[in-house]
Amino acid sequence: MVLLKQGEKIHVITRRRFEGDLRRHFVGEVQAATDTAVRVEGYAFVFQTGNNQYVKRPEKRVRIFGLADSGNIINVIPETVDIRSVSYRLSPDNRLVVTDGKSFSLDIHEFSSWR
Repeated sequence: MVLLKQGEKIHVITRRRFEGDLRRHFVGEVQAATDTAVRVEGYAFVFQTGNNQYVKRPEKRVRIFGLADSGNIINVIPETVDIRSVSYRLSPDNRLVVTDGKSFSLDIHEFSSWR
């Protein structure tokens, strides 16, 4: 059974295995999927400790994620989201959210700590 389909949009958090590991996230559109992996085109975000925020890499990338990999947290986001406009912001109640600045907002505070 294939869980994701071509055209769906996802937000992926790669769990850190060690304290010093880079905090990496990815937002993109599914190009292809099998029952064990997904190929996604989109944008990488990396946490920069100096300014305490996630920074979007400007170039589009294609990444492959394992669906059975416990190191990936995959959130399906609305297909209407323009992934080019996605950014990270603090909500009014001081929670970290991923947003397109319009109707989409995903609270990721439950998945990672804001420092």
